[in-house]
Amino acid sequence: MAPPKIPLQTAPELEIATWLNTPVPLSLAGLRGRVVVLHTFQMLCPGCVLHGVPQAQRIHDLFAHDEVQVIGVHTVFEHHEAMREASLKAFLHEFRVTFPVGIDRHAENEATPLTMARYALRGTPSLVLIDRAGRIRAQQFGQVDDMAVGAQIAQLVAQEG
Repeated sequence: MAPPKIPLQTAPELEIATWLNTPVPLSLAGLRGRVVVLHTFQMLCPGCVLHGVPQAQRIHDLFAHDEVQVIGVHTVFEHHEAMREASLKAFLHEFRVTFPVGIDRHAENEATPLTMARYALRGTPSLVLIDRAGRIRAQQFGQVDDMAVGAQIAQLVAQEG
């Protein structure tokens, strides 16, 4: 089944409290000219652990890093006490996650983190594909077929900025 068509809109900037697996903070503005694969997850989400995180790692391993940037965003909207930075660092190490991961920032007294709210995500795992011009080209919740995602990314890589 084809992913739903969404109107082209500029991707909102990420609201990240802490970055892991990258020497410098990333921004969507700084990544213009590259395709961005935004993968949101929670480390205690079974669908994320079994499918989403491994898929994001495969995308990171497969596509040229000067063409495609995979970014994980840890969007904690439940079990807050169990999913602290130290736990996430251990998770990334144990699951051999090498792509950059940002911890989604929370506003005071809000359960839903800021990036998750900006993108109106329904839950985790979620996958957002952003083209070279910084526009959202796909936004999908739940398990997404590897072949379908690979084809979408390849199409975006082939397009001019």
